Amino acid sequence: MKLIIQIPCKNEEGTLPLVVGELPRHIDGIDTIEYQVIDDGSTDNTSQIAKSLGVHHIVSFKRNRWLGFAFKAGLENALKNGADILVNTDADNQYPGRYIADLVQPILEWRADIVIGNREPTKVGHFRWYKKFLQGMGNTVLSFITWERLPDSVSGFRAYSREALYEINVTSKFSYVIDTIIQSYKKWLQVAWVPIETNLPTRPSRLFKNIFQHIKKSTFDILRVYTMYEPLKVFLIMSIPFLLVWIFGIIRFIYYFFFTALGQGMIQSLVISGALITIGVSLFSLGIIADLIAKNRFLSEEALKISKKIMYDK
Repeated sequence: MKLIIQIPCKNEEGTLPLVVGELPRHIDGIDTIEYQVIDDGSTDNTSQIAKSLGVHHIVSFKRNRWLGFAFKAGLENALKNGADILVNTDADNQYPGRYIADLVQPILEWRADIVIGNREPTKVGHFRWYKKFLQGMGNTVLSFITWERLPDSVSGFRAYSREALYEINVTSKFSYVIDTIIQSYKKWLQVAWVPIETNLPTRPSRLFKNIFQHIKKSTFDILRVYTMYEPLKVFLIMSIPFLLVWIFGIIRFIYYFFFTALGQGMIQSLVISGALITIGVSLFSLGIIADLIAKNRFLSEEALKISKKIMYDK
């Protein structure tokens, strides 16, 4: 059983030694532990520091490709190097390395395909109140989407089994956490949660400039990924307001035309209703087409999974 611990980095020469120093050298049930650094366009000595620390695998980009792309590249490189389990942690030392043994245990016991470290955001002392509030809202939205209770949906401290690595296809450039968690439940992968504590922050986040940018990008990620897997629901919900107003307009026109003397002056209700039903039916039709495309996507992902197994199992 081989474990690869992955650390996405961008200009992390200062904190990388601390992170690598806390990583486990031995875990019961694991035969081999290797470390992997994804250097996402660093302009400092991150890659050189990683080599000096004995990191086994280093994937470097000449320019910043963002976290989603970096995670995807790391996933593929881990499969290529024979990983049975991939653990992803942060280079800012947010997640203590001592919890990695707890993180991989449910996979070793065949109880989970993906294990996520639950920081219990409402209890993290150094999180500001608005961050706790916004993360709570995000957890609620994603819990509603997946029909599962997600206590810490944006935690990046995660372990993936080899089978999960075959199933997951990262489509987001900004961040992989929302993308992969929605995919996990839509693909019926078993997700487990383990409680963890976090270290004090060593620097501000480099993934987003401010909380509003984070909200915007996360919202677009949720909408895009959910629409990708549930297009008929999304387009049906979008069409319902137009169809309801259309029905109201038609009833209004019929009432005034047949039961009052004002019928001739209510032709605008009929015109507006005609436009609304056109929009509503068009949206519903797009939902049907998108749903058929989603079915083809499912077949394509199945073919991709088989291709990955043929390619990487060699």
